[in-house]
Amino acid sequence: MKNIFCYFIFFSFINLTFSQIPSFLKICHRHDPNLEDCIKKSVEQLRPKLSEGIPEFDIPSCEPLYVPEVVIDQGNGPLSIKSDYTNIKVYGPSEFELKSVRVDLDKDRVKLKVKLPRLELTSDYSMNGKILMMPISGSGTCAGNYSDIDATVLLQGGKIKKGDRTFFSVKDFFVDFTIGHAKLQLNDLFGGDKELGKAMNLFLNDNWKNVADEIKPVLEDTIANMFKKFANKIFHKYPLNVLLPD
Repeated sequence: MKNIFCYFIFFSFINLTFSQIPSFLKICHRHDPNLEDCIKKSVEQLRPKLSEGIPEFDIPSCEPLYVPEVVIDQGNGPLSIKSDYTNIKVYGPSEFELKSVRVDLDKDRVKLKVKLPRLELTSDYSMNGKILMMPISGSGTCAGNYSDIDATVLLQGGKIKKGDRTFFSVKDFFVDFTIGHAKLQLNDLFGGDKELGKAMNLFLNDNWKNVADEIKPVLEDTIANMFKKFANKIFHKYPLNVLLPD
């Protein structure tokens, strides 16, 4: 009898722990005929928390979103350059608008379409190489302003077992985006030569779309890896039958 009582207390504690989901996390039901609308509302409800961070899931503030480093090493083509960006701060990611949600429960797949009105970026940089056949070199600070960004996000997940519980896990996270307009500023190009630096910044802004197309795959991979980690911090905390009950 004593052992049965102990087991009862233990499993009650487990169930209580997993039932204590934060109020800002809206729960959707698997068989809800309006499941996609519910998920959209859940994401929208979570969005304000992203700007301040979510300590319950060890998710840092997204305003600004801090990225330690991005390295671009292109050996050939229009962009033949090695550049290193550090201490990157991105302002505006929490202002996204979720346009649509598509869910395939049988394939553990979610597709999102997102609109970002603007992103502002600051960082330290160093680079050397050629951009559209133009030589470029320098190190210092840089800034970028990007507007009218459309992104498609695809989450490919799977189920993992931990003991007798089943969790959802994001295995692959893909991002594809287009930018409506961009403005760039690289300071201290060519060893601080102001005339050459001014001319190169003018050239970059006149050709920003070509430059963006060349570095786009690296940026998409960096963003995908970061948000895959954020998503799994939530999915790995609660079993699937708690996050998506019948």
